[in-house]
Amino acid sequence: MFTVSCNRDDISFDSPSRLLRFSRDTVFCDTVYNQVRSETYAVKVYNDENNDVMIPKIALAGGGSSLYRINVDGKSGTEFTNVPLRKKDSLYVFVEIAPVANAPEAIAEDQVVFSSNAGTQHVTLFSVVQDAEFFIESETNPNILNDDTNWTNEKAKIIFGDLTVAEGKELNIQQGTKVYFFKNSGMKISKNAKLNVNGDLGSDVIFRGDRNDTKYDTIPKNWNGISFAEGSHLEMNYGKVFGGTTGLEFNKSMANINNSIIHTFQEYGILAFNSTITAQNMVMNNCGEADMGIFGGTISLTHCTLANFWELNSSLPGSGIYASNEWTNENGETEQGILNLKIYNSIIYGHSDDMINFDKSVGQSSYEIKNCLLKYGSGSSYNLDNTNIKNEDPKFLNFYTQKMNLRVADDSKAKGGAPYMSSVPKDITGSDRSQPKTTIGAYQ
Repeated sequence: MFTVSCNRDDISFDSPSRLLRFSRDTVFCDTVYNQVRSETYAVKVYNDENNDVMIPKIALAGGGSSLYRINVDGKSGTEFTNVPLRKKDSLYVFVEIAPVANAPEAIAEDQVVFSSNAGTQHVTLFSVVQDAEFFIESETNPNILNDDTNWTNEKAKIIFGDLTVAEGKELNIQQGTKVYFFKNSGMKISKNAKLNVNGDLGSDVIFRGDRNDTKYDTIPKNWNGISFAEGSHLEMNYGKVFGGTTGLEFNKSMANINNSIIHTFQEYGILAFNSTITAQNMVMNNCGEADMGIFGGTISLTHCTLANFWELNSSLPGSGIYASNEWTNENGETEQGILNLKIYNSIIYGHSDDMINFDKSVGQSSYEIKNCLLKYGSGSSYNLDNTNIKNEDPKFLNFYTQKMNLRVADDSKAKGGAPYMSSVPKDITGSDRSQPKTTIGAYQ
């Protein structure tokens, strides 16, 4: 028989004699909506002393009426007493906000207060709480707008599942409205229905995933996208669409897109099957397959900037445009359609060696590309005339989506690289274009 004897070190905890140290002094939480909890944020609390300490009190200043909740050392609540912290060690305080119903848009501010003999310290908690209107698809609620509908910016729109605009109906979305989608959610515009996106300069209509934290601005697949059935119609001015799987998907439908930004999609920013799309002052970036996937139809792009610097998955091509006149429909059948593609005064540039992949091996097709700056590969299957600028870096000020700025530098070849077009006299920021020569792309 063997006997093993262990003596545990005596542990004594004193009140801190020095101030505690925190990983941050302010927690800026995601903008949240009534009755929807935020994600969880962490604050690390450090004991820099050579002694074990007992923190007499950690509490929310707002107490039980606070919109915030905290978790200290694995326990949830609003107030904690005698919290031990070993020498040269740390503990986590987790924070989330869960606003009440029907509160107006407001600033929610509180403090996590740390009280000890060394003094009173605090970490500030800060968030914007916005009132919201919810559209929830379920087994008993198909989530269909059966009447003509008008959305204003008084409340954010939160969509769970799919929201459908019924056949022949119209949804008008006014300037400044924010439309948020939960994971695997989207919007469907039915046959002969219409979506009007009526944004304005500085007051865009925004379509995105439901998380407002800026890190989600650069992450795709937070939601699905908006699909347009046969005969449906999109009118979009000053819209911002980002962070999903495929942004806008058209099936034998029509769209006019002006002064809008579409970026960060796992597959395509725009996917169009035998549709008619006219775009002016449109900006695109960061799409895994291509900014635009075009399969038949009539497409016209004027003063657009199609950048693509996709880096999230190297197996995806990250093209500017993929164009073909043959595709497979939802029934698995092969379809063909006449392809007419016209691109004027536009930039198409990015990591890919050839930013336009033009497959015109079947059916009828025509294309016209003039006064553009684009990446053009040696094996390209289309020709460019001498009005275009090939393989010159446009010198974007910042093509990273974190702080995306697709204006071009003053010494860019795009500056003064195209003739003035009276049909698009202003750029996406509302600035007048110069005459007789203007800057290629969406920005003057």
